[in-house]
Amino acid sequence: MAIKHSRLDRFLLLLNGIFLVFAVLLVVLPLFYVVIASFMDPSVLLSGGLSFKLSNWSLEGYKMILTNPAMIKGFGNSVLYSVCFALMTVVVSVCAGYALSDNRLKGKGLFMTLFIITMFFGGGLVPTYLLVKTLGLLDTIWAIIIPGAVNVWNIILSRTFFKGVPLELKEAANVDGASEMRIFWQVVLPLSKPIIFVLALYAFVGQWNAYFDAMIYLDNSNLHPLQLVLRSILIQNQVEPGMISDQLAAAELKRLSEIIKYAAIVVSSLPLIIMYPFFQKYFEKGVMVGSLK
Repeated sequence: MAIKHSRLDRFLLLLNGIFLVFAVLLVVLPLFYVVIASFMDPSVLLSGGLSFKLSNWSLEGYKMILTNPAMIKGFGNSVLYSVCFALMTVVVSVCAGYALSDNRLKGKGLFMTLFIITMFFGGGLVPTYLLVKTLGLLDTIWAIIIPGAVNVWNIILSRTFFKGVPLELKEAANVDGASEMRIFWQVVLPLSKPIIFVLALYAFVGQWNAYFDAMIYLDNSNLHPLQLVLRSILIQNQVEPGMISDQLAAAELKRLSEIIKYAAIVVSSLPLIIMYPFFQKYFEKGVMVGSLK
């Protein structure tokens, strides 16, 4: 049965369609520009902008990125940090959220209050650095993983999700003689794939794009993540007017920076682009379920 729309409805639908097209273009056009520019000869890109002639394209940027030992090491470090950080964040958030969702937990209101206070008040950068230094975590992977592993928002999200799990399931398992740990592992956890994948995706993406903590806590360049390596390369290749008297050297540095910049953006974004389609169904379901209460 066809739905009849009034003139006002059709006008609003038209405006909505125009707005959505405009929003998509705002997202797609920059990505399109970066991808095409990453395959172009930097000289052509600097002189004439984008070109769709294959003769003006080059893989030189990707060769420089993929053969750079610092880039390869940084990529491996980022994978290690992001995976470990996501695992630790999920374990902490799920366990804390499940405990706080149980009405039998005494003092859960106090715990929630203490957690929420930390969302608005923190010690600051200097006390945090001194704490990490006192614990002997400087120049170790734990300086990147441990300080941010407890995320209050993730705990609240998982707590809300677990409150939506039917109480009858846990009561039935309890009647059958299952312990609380067995109920959690064999009854509740299998139903929690959406929230687990959402938390893992949040944590992985956040850690993958992070560089500030590594810049503060890691002096050993062999431990630097990919984003910090990219930052170092781009800053080193930036040339201020008057810094270099040799114009040819300045032009070559500018050319190299153009090669690296776009290819590095594409390479650093590939893991997230590849990973998201596999997480999408869990991501949508987990966010909606976790936001119902």
